[in-house]
Formats: sequence, C-alpha cells, structure tokens
Amino acid sequence: MSMVLFASVVRVRDGLPLSASTDYEQDRGLQEAKKHLKGLSKKLSLFPDRCTLKSGRYHVNFTSSLGVGYLMICTDSYPSVLAFCFLDELQREFIVTYDTKRTDGAVRPYSFIEFDTFIQKTKQRYNSPRSLSTKINLTDMQTEIKLRPPYQLTVEDVGMANGYSLHTPSKYKGIAPNQMLEPVTLPGIVSCVLSLLCTGLNLLRGVHAIESIIQNEDEDFNYVIAFFLGMAACLYQCYLFVYCTVWRTGKSFLCLALICLCNMYLYELRNLWQILFHVTVGAFATLQIHLRRPQGKAPDYTV
Repeated sequence: MSMVLFASVVRVRDGLPLSASTDYEQDRGLQEAKKHLKGLSKKLSLFPDRCTLKSGRYHVNFTSSLGVGYLMICTDSYPSVLAFCFLDELQREFIVTYDTKRTDGAVRPYSFIEFDTFIQKTKQRYNSPRSLSTKINLTDMQTEIKLRPPYQLTVEDVGMANGYSLHTPSKYKGIAPNQMLEPVTLPGIVSCVLSLLCTGLNLLRGVHAIESIIQNEDEDFNYVIAFFLGMAACLYQCYLFVYCTVWRTGKSFLCLALICLCNMYLYELRNLWQILFHVTVGAFATLQIHLRRPQGKAPDYTV
C-alpha cells in the first residue's frame, strides 16, 4: 500500500531534531530506513537540497531550505511528486509558524514538538488520495521535478556505518546534477557574444602565427600556444556561463588568469588597446558567471 509512514524536521547545521511524527510500525525494513534517515539528518549540509534514498521497500525523501531540513519515509510505490509536495507543505507551514531566530537558538531536541500535530494531520491527508486530490495542485511540483529531479542516493553512496554515522564522499559537496541556473540577462548575452568574438580573434591570429612559422622558421611557436590557450579560455567561459558545474566561479577566475597571462606574453604582437579589450571581456564574462547563480526553490506551490 502506498503511504507516508514517518516525517521529521531537523536543523541542517547539526542535525538537531526539531519535531517528528509518531508511529508504531515495527517492520524491520522501516526501522532500517529510519536509521538511514537519522544518519542523513546529521549530514544534510553535504547534500543537494532535494534527494531520495532507496532503502529496500521504502524511500527516504528530504528537502532543505533556510537552514531547516524536512525528511520523510514512504513506501517505494508512493509517487515522488506527492512525496515532495508533502515535504513542501511541511516547509511552508514551519516557516510561517517559527522564525529563523527561534530555530537557530534551539538547544534541546524536539523543541517544536507541537508541530507534530500538523505533521500528523498532513500525513493523514496525503495518505487519503480522495480527499487530497481536491486540495492540492500538482502541476508546479511536477514541472519542477521534471526540470530538477531529486538527486538519487543509495545506501552505498552515503556509506552507512553502525546504522547512524555517515562517511559522505566529497563529491556531494558540489552542485546537484541538473540544477537550473537563473534566467539569462542581457549583460550575460553580451558577455557571451564578446567572449566568442575573442575566441574567433585568437583562432585567427593563431592560424596566422602557424603560417608565419611555416614560412619563417625563426618565429616563436610559443605565440601559437598562447593564442590557442587564450581561445580555449574564452570558449570555456561561455560554457561556464551556460551550464551549471561544480566550482563555476573558481574556474572562471582561472580562465581570466589564463587570458591575462596569454595577453601578457603576446605583448609584442598586440597593442595596448587590443590587450585591454581581451582582458576586459574576460573580466566581464567572469562577473556574469558569478552573478548567474543556481536557482533556489521555486516559489510556493498552490495547495
């Protein structure tokens, strides 16, 4: 039977449980899933903000926002869209009920145990499809999950040990796969066009440098390398602007540094204005990459 079995709210920075539903299930598989949930709750900051962990016949789903994590266990046949709608409803109610200062200042486990009442009522609603279908609109969540599906974790991925501790691989510290970037702005489009222009100029000058070497063996082949390295750096900046990758800003600064070094080396072949143009375009592209951040959660959904 498809249903929500357990839910809890925790503080992301240290995994302190703030509230949780009560259940009386003694199923061994469910108890194992709850161990995984407790272990994950202590390491939420290392994972993307929306994940699913498969544990036998159960799924552990969680989402996090504003320093608070919302976790739930459901049967493996329970629709993913409903599961994350459930978590989203818990999140919106918790944010309305408790401010950030109270959450950050909590020192004892289950300081907001009264929130359990809302969790229980919501769980009952989501376990009754007939009454639920007239009260929520799944369209927004379906669209978001299609565009940015939950990161799929496995027990092996998170390295469960002794039921409660995690040895989390560093690969989860990056940005979640398929994460969408903020909408493109006009300055961003301009930076890409200018970077492509610089790419073309470097390619053209590099080809001419190769021709010069063929005609005159005294020419320095390092000039060719400098032109093509500058071209690659400009092209990669366009890639970083378009796609969401790990350490985007850091990579863009490395590209800018490479562009500066190449133009310094090409000082004899380019005048000051040409060098200034290439460096300025590289700096502008780096700024636009930094400003175009990964999208946060979509606006509240209609319920």
